[in-house]
Parts: sequence; structure tokens; C-alpha cells
Amino acid sequence: MFAALALAATSPLAAQPAAENTSLQVMTWNIRYDNANDGVDRWRNRRDWVAEIILREKVDLAGFQEVLAGQFHDLQERLPEFASYGAGRNDGKQQGEMSPIFYRKERFELLDKGTFWLSTTPEEIGSKGWDAALPRIASWLKLQDRQTKESLTVLNTHFDHQGTKARRASAELIVKQVREKFATLPLIFIGDLNSLPDSAAYETLAAKGTDDLPLLRDAYVAAKSKEGPDSTWNGFKKIVPGSRIDYLFATRQWDIEKLSTLTDQRDGRFPSDHLPIVCRLSLRK
Repeated sequence: MFAALALAATSPLAAQPAAENTSLQVMTWNIRYDNANDGVDRWRNRRDWVAEIILREKVDLAGFQEVLAGQFHDLQERLPEFASYGAGRNDGKQQGEMSPIFYRKERFELLDKGTFWLSTTPEEIGSKGWDAALPRIASWLKLQDRQTKESLTVLNTHFDHQGTKARRASAELIVKQVREKFATLPLIFIGDLNSLPDSAAYETLAAKGTDDLPLLRDAYVAAKSKEGPDSTWNGFKKIVPGSRIDYLFATRQWDIEKLSTLTDQRDGRFPSDHLPIVCRLSLRK
């Protein structure tokens, strides 16, 4: 018996380590800005819960929207395993809402970062575009995966809530930036687009109506499996069917394995007025 055990231990098959899981768990979530008029739903009553969900889902990368500086710091304190980058839309620093990206420090090395404005002058800090009610931004990171040694880009944004032209033009700007600035690496694009799947903004991103393969694929459509509702909006009251306005898109280098729209509630309350999306992706071999 001893000889048989020794033989098994030294065989090539037995010596191989277990296959390493190289898929990524990616989240996008509008966490609702810290509004004193939200009463019981104000941020200070939700921040621990939000962090608990992020950790529970074993997220590797996360992009958030409507994040004020205080909320950004709250998340940094509650997510010590993550590094992060965010810029305020008013001054490129701390003023105004951010669209920050958090990434697990053990998994990724930061290569580059930046923010541009959704306007005709994307490099102009605080610039407002088209018929938008407010300045809007997109923040991005280039990261190297320490496990696979592959590099990737993550792009996070929040389109305007009023300007129809601004949403369409913002989508056109995103496509232009992906083609011209980020084309060399696999890319994940996440955000609150304030747009339904039948909108011009969505169709611009998904390249509907063309003979070409789309540059960006909607993970909700392309996922091999999905769970949860067809909506990401609840208004702190109830999930509104057919109100899918938060998205994860990915370039064709990615296999989109599973998408989940989370529906956490406690005593009839939600952790935000939007539902978070969590998606598992892996780079194609």
C-alpha cells in the first residue's frame, strides 16, 4: 500500500495543482447620492449594508455612480481589500458626484487612470454637454490581472437624467473613445445610462441595425445564464418591471458567463434606489 501511495504522489497527474479560477466578478451599482431628504433611506443608514453586499458577492471590480466625496471615503473605509479611483465631476477632484472604480488589490496592478467629461470638450474639467442638465463624466482604469498577466480597461459612467440628445451623444463619445483610446485591450464598460434598451443611446452602444458585430455587447443579452428581474430601478419603494437603465457591456474578448440583478431587501427597504448588477466574465482563450 505504501508503494502505491508513493507512486500516486509522484505521478504527473497527481502533481498538478488545481486549476486556478481566472474569471472576474464585476459589479455596477448606482448607490444613490447622500441626500438629507431621504429620511430612513439616507446614506448613513445604508452604507454598511451596501459594503456587506459588495463583500458578500466576492466582487473583484466595481463601478459605482452618484458617489459624493463622503460616500467615496465611507466605501474606502469599509472595503480595505480594495484600491480605488474617483474624480468629482465639477472639479476633477472632490467636488460633485463621482463614478469611481474599486478593484481588489491582491488581484490587480494599476497601470493608468483618468476621467473625461461627456461633452464636446471631453478634456475640459466641469464641461457640460449638449442638452444635459449637469456635467457628466466617465472614469477609467487600465489594470493588469496578477493571475493571468493580462491587461484590461474598465470604464464607468453616469449619463444625464434629462438630456435626450446628451445621452445619445454621450454614447457616441463612449464608442469613439473605446475605438480610439482603449482599442488595444479587452474592455468592460459599466454605468447608469438613464436609458432603456429601446433608446437611441442604447442602440448606439450596442450597434443595433448594422451588419458588423457590435463593438460592445450587453451582458444582460449575451450572458450564458442570468437571474433576477428585467429592471434595475426601485425608487426605494418597489422594483418597477421593464426599467433596465443600468448596464454592463463588454468587448468581444470576454466570455460573459453569468449576470445577476440583485434584489436585497430588509423590512421592505432597499440598499439603494437602483438594483446592483453582478456579472462573471472571463477572457476567451
